[in-house]
Amino acid sequence: MTTPRPEIGIIGGSGLYSLFTHGREEIPDTPYGRASAEVTIGELAGRQVAFVPRHGRHHQYAPHVINYRANLWSLHTLGVQRVIGVGAVGSLTPSVPPGSLVIQDQLVDRTTSRVQTYFDCPDVAHASFADPYCPSGRRTAVQAAEKSGWPPVEGGVQVVIEGPRFSTRAESQWYAAQGWSTIGMTAYPEVVLARELGLCYTPLSLVTDLDAGVEAGSGVTQDDVMDAFAANLGRLNAVLDELVALLPGERDCDCASLKPGVM
Repeated sequence: MTTPRPEIGIIGGSGLYSLFTHGREEIPDTPYGRASAEVTIGELAGRQVAFVPRHGRHHQYAPHVINYRANLWSLHTLGVQRVIGVGAVGSLTPSVPPGSLVIQDQLVDRTTSRVQTYFDCPDVAHASFADPYCPSGRRTAVQAAEKSGWPPVEGGVQVVIEGPRFSTRAESQWYAAQGWSTIGMTAYPEVVLARELGLCYTPLSLVTDLDAGVEAGSGVTQDDVMDAFAANLGRLNAVLDELVALLPGERDCDCASLKPGVM
């Protein structure tokens, strides 16, 4: 009997380290080393889904040392065509308060040291990246969130910083002055690597805090982020259930237009 291959992959962010009560684990070989953890494959909303925790099972990998290439390659090797990237983000504006679910449509890369491509010499290609996220995936995510009773903030720009430290107040205020709405540490290079592999990438960003420059106070702490994520985990899982159920089985976008020549 042929083992069913997952068509949807979920990458869990801070606070989302497991997804299935029962599932089989696989450790795909990649040219880039080991993924953050074993990939768990199980059933969600009646479909086969592959899950990998971005930071590892015990949050042992900081944003700047995550093996993003191995994580995405592992999902691709298993047959995944669509990726849902779950992440904790801070808000750069009081109009997007903690507890909001954001399905952003743009990002700005402010990272400094990450390997961000599969196209090492002699394989050279230039990914189209004007619109980083899958348009059909984003539309479906909005529908799923509304159906689950958690109306999302649709659109907006996430600035991705190197981490693992949080921003100074001056940095935070500068980001906000550019009109950017949220701030995180892991969306990049994850989403561009998905694009290079021809995977459709849909973001689900949970706002856990107001960033340091938004209001007076002690600033953001790791405990703030983890506590807020845990408080909203049930709602987030409900959105994931709806999203997995609603995502089209066939890709209906141009996210799969570019793949590395080594494949």
